[in-house]
Amino acid sequence: MEPRRSGLTLRVEPGRTLLDVVREAVPGVAYSCEEGWCGTRETKVLAGAPAHHDSVLGEDERASRTTTMICVGRAHGPRLVLDG
Repeated sequence: MEPRRSGLTLRVEPGRTLLDVVREAVPGVAYSCEEGWCGTRETKVLAGAPAHHDSVLGEDERASRTTTMICVGRAHGPRLVLDG
């Protein structure tokens, strides 16, 4: 994951969430449920293909690949660039 605004490049290992890794790099980041139903961690996708595991986004939103819920989201592919 690469949060563009912060300039960070973070590696998300299998079995970890984007939010886990972001919280380590940016202590104090806001989050709520960590289950993909509250929408607190909706994050804009700048490049790459997110793998959605939330219950917030509709099918059209998922297909657009413009946003993801980092609490439960993953990446399809080696790189996902987020606006964070």
